[in-house]
Parts: sequence; C-alpha cells; structure tokens
Amino acid sequence: MLFSTLSFLTSAATLASAAVLPSSSLTKRDNGISVTPHDRYSSSIGVLGCKINTNRVAYWPSSPDCNNICVKVSANGRSVHLLKIDQSGGAHDISYDAWNYLSTGQSAKDDPTQGGGIDATWEDAPMSDCADLLSAGGGKLAFAAANSMNFITSCSADTWVGKNYALYNIVNTQCTWGYNETCTMPDPSQGNQPTCAHQLGTTVALTSQPVWNIDYGTGQLSLAQ
Repeated sequence: MLFSTLSFLTSAATLASAAVLPSSSLTKRDNGISVTPHDRYSSSIGVLGCKINTNRVAYWPSSPDCNNICVKVSANGRSVHLLKIDQSGGAHDISYDAWNYLSTGQSAKDDPTQGGGIDATWEDAPMSDCADLLSAGGGKLAFAAANSMNFITSCSADTWVGKNYALYNIVNTQCTWGYNETCTMPDPSQGNQPTCAHQLGTTVALTSQPVWNIDYGTGQLSLAQ
C-alpha cells in the first residue's frame, strides 16, 4: 500500500511523542513480514533526506531507536539494507526502489513495477552495513537541527546515535528550507539549542540539496516537497 507524504509538522509531532527504545546490542530477528512500497520520503525523527540514500529507508510500525538504525530485509533470494528512521501507521513500508528490487531484482528507475506486500524476513544489522547509505561525511547520520532535538537528546552519549549524529541548519527533512551548514551543540549547562552560522530554523529557500522521489509505477523522478 502507499502512504501519502507526512507533512513536516506531522513528522515533528511524531518526533516529540515517539517512544525511544534504546538497546545495547543487536537483536537478531527472523520475523516474517509483508513489505509494501513507499514512494515519498519522510523521517519522523528528523533525518535529512539530502544526506542519505532515500531509496533505502524502512517506514515501520515500531519507533526508531538510538542504536538499531540499520536493518536487513530479505525476500526472493535478495537482500537490502535499510535505515529505519520513520514510523508508519502500521505497515512495513520500505522505499519503492528497495521494494522493486526485492520483487524483481531491478531498480524502480529502470523497470518500475506495481503490487502489494512481499513476504520477507528481517534482522537488525550493524551500522557498518548501512555506512554506504550515509552521505553527510564521517559516517554521521544527519538531522535537522531545529526539529530533531527531542530525539537527539533522548539518545544517551553511549548509543550509536549519541556518538554519530550531525546537525544541519536545514528546516525540513525534504531539504527545501534553511542553510546547508553544520551546527554545534553548546555545553549542556547552556541548554540544548544548537548553534549555527545563520539563525536556527530560518525558512529561506534551499535549492542546492534536492531530495528525489521515485514515483510509484512510473519510475520517474520527482522533487520531494
């Protein structure tokens, strides 16, 4: 099934209320699930689509947590690694391109198909298996500085996110507003508002960091909004 794009305000509200489920080690699983295609990028915890491979994202019922961000999904003799950075309304959605690959072995850009759930299994995977999905540099997972602090501050310093997050002065996960500049966290005694070169959260148009969706059934690219 396809889920409509969540507005950024909805994503921010989900971010504020999502339960964080930290764990200290990988929990291997082999649960049978049915994965369905999702063709519009979003992230309930504020991960920037312009700093990751948006064709490899898991939109699942469980809340993203501070350690197990990378998952491996297998079906039809094929596997993909995905970043679990969004929470769905109940389905095990994955990026349309990942779903198409599991279904046919082809990219959705080259040979787009349509359909419903694919029987699959999944397991948590080490972040090293998802390293090639991150493009912010230094192996960091990039977040919107103005709208991700509820999640960031919920992750203790000894979690993977606590050790490997990067903050950017980009307002929305589709990267259409703000400045493509990194921000820093002040000393804890000074609060939890990031410091950036420009005013935090400014809604100036940003055109240098496009996020592209692959449209369901057509394989055409469309600019995420």
